[in-house]
Amino acid sequence: VQLQASGGGLVQAGGSLRLSCAASGRTFSDYTVGWFRQAPGKEREFVASIKWIGDTTLYADSVKGRFTISRDNAKNAAYLQMNNLKPEDTAVYSCAAHFRLTSFIEELFPKNYNYWGQGTQVTVSS
Repeated sequence: VQLQASGGGLVQAGGSLRLSCAASGRTFSDYTVGWFRQAPGKEREFVASIKWIGDTTLYADSVKGRFTISRDNAKNAAYLQMNNLKPEDTAVYSCAAHFRLTSFIEELFPKNYNYWGQGTQVTVSS
């Protein structure tokens, strides 16, 4: 499956952005989707994921209550709604997918995703 992330930009602290992850090539509904981010000088970190079945979601503690992951299988897309953004949310955000990934633990780690889109930059000014 091919993925393409979009929707990043520059926003003031407290603002909102909605990232999109467009998929093509395979049956999107069979894939668990994750969002990860990487700030300069830091390792890539898990942000949120949504399962291929049941749409069960998982969030990093740092974004819980502020970010919402969702998907629309009819449109072959996943989304990350980011509210109340903070300067520490500044990073390159990437979406990833893996066929029928079902383990919550495995969803947390980038190495468990086979497919990646290019990143989109999110910059939050204070």
